[in-house]
Parts: sequence; structure tokens; C-alpha cells
Amino acid sequence: MELLDWGEIFMRILARFIPVWIALAVTFGLSIAGKRRLGLYGKLFDSPIGMAGFALVMFWVFTGILGGAFDMIVTHDVLAQSAAMKNEVPGTPYTKMIGTVAEGAYPYYLLGGDNLGRDVFSRMVAGAWEVMKIAPFATIFAFMVGITLGLPAGYYGRRLDTILSFLANLILAFPVILLFYLLVTPEIVATGIPVYMAAVLFIFPVIFLVTLLQTRFFTQTLKRNIYVAITLVIGLWLYLGIAWDADPLGIVSFPPNLLVVFVAVVFVNAPTVFRIVRGLTMDIKTRDYVAAAKTRGEGPWYIMLWEILPNARGPLIVDFCLRIGYTTILLGTLGFFGLGLSPESPDWGSTINEGRKLLSIYPHPALPPALALLTLVLGLNLLADGLREESLRD
Repeated sequence: MELLDWGEIFMRILARFIPVWIALAVTFGLSIAGKRRLGLYGKLFDSPIGMAGFALVMFWVFTGILGGAFDMIVTHDVLAQSAAMKNEVPGTPYTKMIGTVAEGAYPYYLLGGDNLGRDVFSRMVAGAWEVMKIAPFATIFAFMVGITLGLPAGYYGRRLDTILSFLANLILAFPVILLFYLLVTPEIVATGIPVYMAAVLFIFPVIFLVTLLQTRFFTQTLKRNIYVAITLVIGLWLYLGIAWDADPLGIVSFPPNLLVVFVAVVFVNAPTVFRIVRGLTMDIKTRDYVAAAKTRGEGPWYIMLWEILPNARGPLIVDFCLRIGYTTILLGTLGFFGLGLSPESPDWGSTINEGRKLLSIYPHPALPPALALLTLVLGLNLLADGLREESLRD
């Protein structure tokens, strides 16, 4: 078998991504057909910038799900090593013995091999799944912490606002990368601090959802009790499994290294979200419709969650997209320094770090994950710009 030229490599890579192209086509087709009924999401498809960003983001979302979770795109095991393929260039035939192809294996390393003989293309695809497992969900948790604390701080003000703002500013006083770096170092992890932080931070989503349902169905006692009970049972079950690794059913658990990274992301992002929510609340609480809700006799938490929060959704959605991008960069930075995830993880930061050691001689192991990281963050920024543009038109 001969070395593939770049045209053949490009066409084979396109063919491997056929499931992603199909998923993108279906998503765009359904979204454009029903965009007038989909609110702000539908209006996104009136913005060329927003559509471009959405396409880039969803490309990597589908790549992570289909390639990393279901192995539909990868060509080789991301951990499998082949001595004959160390630092081989893109398009090299996959051989375990000179002149032979492993039985049942994809015949080529499309983007070459790394310094351990692992397939660069497969590790780039699987790296997308590592990002999707952490960045969006950790950002959601950070938003729930920030919203739960930011709403009462901005609404009530006074001493509560002073205390919470001081704590947020205290965390924000540290350089983000340094704080993130410290939280995942082995010495800090050994003290058990990340576990106790998880115990505090991960209870906020339960509090937020219970309060949301309590205020929404306050006058419908039976429905409220049922919804709150279901939320508490499921929420506390997940809380025990994720934060304490104590799921009584043995179904939910978090690998320790993943928990540390997750906690660090939430802890670093929550104070910034808190300040945004606090500022928006202080502005919106002076509006006429908030005064009308007070006149109707609505409680403070109902006003915060069902009058103020919905009217702050535009800036928060935009910041959510940007914050996922920041988190992706932070995860890449951690992986580059060899912290957080396991050493053999195919995450983009670790892959870039391993490839940069021989960058002047073999650039191909480091460039694909670097470009993947660049395009995902670019897509998130373009998506945020499109959402900001459309939200201002509302």
C-alpha cells in the first residue's frame, strides 16, 4: 500500500464525517423550516454570523457524540499504540508489521501517528467528546450557582449584597489560570478540598430547581408537591453520586480526576456569572412590570425567577456561549500542563502538549487538535455574536 496524497486524505476524512454532515443537514433543515416558532433560537437563522457559528459548534458537538461516544467516526482505538507508526506522516498505511495491514483495521492513519504510534485523527475526534462531557455541563452548573446567588444579591441589596459581592471579588482577584491551576494540582486534590467544594457547589442546582417549581406552582398545592418531590429525589440522588460518589444504587459516579476539573470550572466561572446576574437584577428590578408584580402581591422569589430572570435571558444566553468557549480554552490549558484529566486522555490540550515536543520536525500530531480547539472557540464566539445581534432586535 502506498502513501496517500493530500487530495485522497481530504476525501477520506470527509467520508468519515458523513454521519456528522447528515446530522447537520437534518438540524439545519428542521430549524430553518420552523424558525418562526422557535423564538430566539429560530431568529438565529436570520443572522449569517450566527448560522456560521452554530454550524461550527454543532459540527464538533455531533463529532463528539457520534465519534467519541459511539465510535462512528474514529478509525482506530485512541489508546492503541503501534511501534511501526511512531511519528509517521499523514496518509501512511497502518501496519503492525512491515508490509502487512492489521486484520479488520482501517488501512491508513489519515492524519499520521504521534510519538507513541497512536492515530492522530482518532484522538482529535475523541478529544471533542472530552470537551462535550465537561464544558457545557460545568458551565450550566456555574450559571445555576451564579443565578441562585446573584438574584437575591441584586434584588435585596444591603448586607447580603455586600457579603456575596466581597466573596465573589475575592475569588476574582486571583488570576483565572493560576486559580484553575492550583485547584487541580495533586497536592490540593490530596487534601480533599475539591470534594468538599463539590458538596457545596453541586447542591445549588437542586436548590435552584426546587425554588423555581415552588414559586411557579405555589397556588397549585398537589402539583407543586409532586414536582418538588420528584426534583428532590432525582436531584439528591445525582448529588450523592456526583459529589460524594455515594449513589445507593451504584449507577451514578464521577471519576475523581474528572470531578476535580468539573469543580474547578464551576468555582472559577460562578463569581463572574454572579456579578452579571446581580447587575442585571439591579437594573430590571426598577422596571414597571416588577412594580406591578409587587402590587399583585407576588413574593420576592417569584419576582426574581419569573419576572426578572426571563427578562435577563438575552445577555445571559450570550454570556453562556462565550463562557463555554472560555471553559474550552481552560480545559485545553490544563491538558497542556498535564493536569486534570488522565495522562492518556485524548483531550486536545494533552494532545497538543505531546505533539509540540517534536513540532519543528513532526508538526502533524499537534496541528489537528490545535485547529479543532480554534474552530470550536471561534464558533462559540460567532454564535454569541449572532445571538447578541438578534436579542437586541427584540
